[in-house]
Amino acid sequence: MVFLNYLINGISLGSIYAIIALGYTMVYGIAKMLNFAHGDVIMVGSYICFFAVSTYQLPTVVGILLAMAVCTVLGVVIEGLAYKPLRQAGSLAVLITAIGVSYFLQNAAQRLWSSNPKIFPPIVPREWSISLFNGQLSISVLTIITIAVCIVIMLALTFFTGKTKMGKAMRACSEDKAAAQLMGINVNRTISMTFAIGSALAAIAGVLLCSAYQTLVPTTGSMPGIKAFTAAVFGGIGSIPGALLGGLLLGVIEILAGGYISTQLQNAIVFAVLIVVLLVKPAGLLGKAVREKV
Repeated sequence: MVFLNYLINGISLGSIYAIIALGYTMVYGIAKMLNFAHGDVIMVGSYICFFAVSTYQLPTVVGILLAMAVCTVLGVVIEGLAYKPLRQAGSLAVLITAIGVSYFLQNAAQRLWSSNPKIFPPIVPREWSISLFNGQLSISVLTIITIAVCIVIMLALTFFTGKTKMGKAMRACSEDKAAAQLMGINVNRTISMTFAIGSALAAIAGVLLCSAYQTLVPTTGSMPGIKAFTAAVFGGIGSIPGALLGGLLLGVIEILAGGYISTQLQNAIVFAVLIVVLLVKPAGLLGKAVREKV
């Protein structure tokens, strides 16, 4: 039962990583850039929800929707001000800009809300749980909600990219932006929409993450953001199913490593597994190797 408990907790954590990884994989798949400020958008969304629920006593659902709205606008603003001027620049310039935006958001949060840790109110009481096998296994309602939200988001996003006009435009831009533009697709609007969707999902992931671990500081999104990026690479960056698979595997590996080996080494083990996977399959588990013409 101990292993089963670890496995369920790993799937729950992996579901959060998967939701965050979607932001990385969508932006990379369409704009071919790595938005390392994505983890800090998670932090901003968490703070918005925290103040909405704790300070202004708004319902949790309203707090989550408000966080999604703010993060959506923030994602579009970041893309328009920081990344759009670098659309034709090299990847190094984009990477440095993303790191700069990340530090800007962290320091802005520290100035606005201080660096003192805040106790995040969970979306449901932590004592709510379901007991199985005569009480030998206890699953929290928060864990069930986290996994369910991840499944719903993945199904909705799969439907969106496969059946809607904007989703098809995103897929076209991911294949060839120049050809998509010749076919009448507004590439700039499509990329902005990608940032908007990824940032809204980051807000949801931030609320779920802080509900599980409760502590909220200006650097809350840094390590989960790095791990989610690792999950996206693990599963095959640019692939939505890859983000799901990578996130779930990463969460399970992290929890099992902490439970059976060492909590101090679990991060090292996670990144070591990533290195091994990339040595064997450089494109990731579900990624496709792309040949470049010279």
